[in-house]
Amino acid sequence: MKILLVLFLIFSSFVTATAQEGGCDRAKAESDFYLGLDFQSKYVWRGQEMITQESSPVVFPSLGYGKNDFYAYVMGGYSLNGIYSEIDLGVSYTYKGIILGINDYYYPTTTIADDNYFDFGKNTTGHWLEAALTIAPESIPAYVVLSNFFYGADKNLDGRQAYSTYVELGAHYDFLAGERLALAVGAALNESCYNNYEQGFGICNVELKYTHTLQFSNEWSLPLNVSYIINPIREKAFVNFSTSFAF
Repeated sequence: MKILLVLFLIFSSFVTATAQEGGCDRAKAESDFYLGLDFQSKYVWRGQEMITQESSPVVFPSLGYGKNDFYAYVMGGYSLNGIYSEIDLGVSYTYKGIILGINDYYYPTTTIADDNYFDFGKNTTGHWLEAALTIAPESIPAYVVLSNFFYGADKNLDGRQAYSTYVELGAHYDFLAGERLALAVGAALNESCYNNYEQGFGICNVELKYTHTLQFSNEWSLPLNVSYIINPIREKAFVNFSTSFAF
């Protein structure tokens, strides 16, 4: 199993897939590679505050490669105060608005050198492996995402694999020139990392996002986003700014 997972990580760095929605966009480039840099004033993911102490803005450098219906990426996440880091890998395939993907999330330490990146043991690994299904028809401005952590560090209170499952429905409305209003509602479907492994179904993410896109004469565009996010499970609320660059 360990050998297969290592091969997956190597493979996912080279396999191709479709580009994701969002980011600083431009006309199709000559190369199938892209570089990206995302920024969040506060790291909130699926309604969860990822840095709960000494909160700091976070940047996400990324490298992707896409061709035809295949896509692969590697992405890092680093807080500006140096207390948080993250390394993500993923590969996906798209067919008629249906996207199947596998992602690997890993959170290296930032204060000690005691990381074990190549440890994929069932009970010792720090990796979180996720399978995700996205349905995003081209004919309507809406989508649904279903994801499940099927292997890795996602353990419940008994130390067993939790299989944390998340579903999200979203839609957006474009108006004027470069203006978008989007709404997403996400829920945990079982006792999972989204609810501290303490309850079953529950809404954990309600996000209302407004996007103003700056258009440049050289065909570049820059989205500026402000989100109002509510997590009913944790009784938390956030107002977040984000933007994305792609090269």
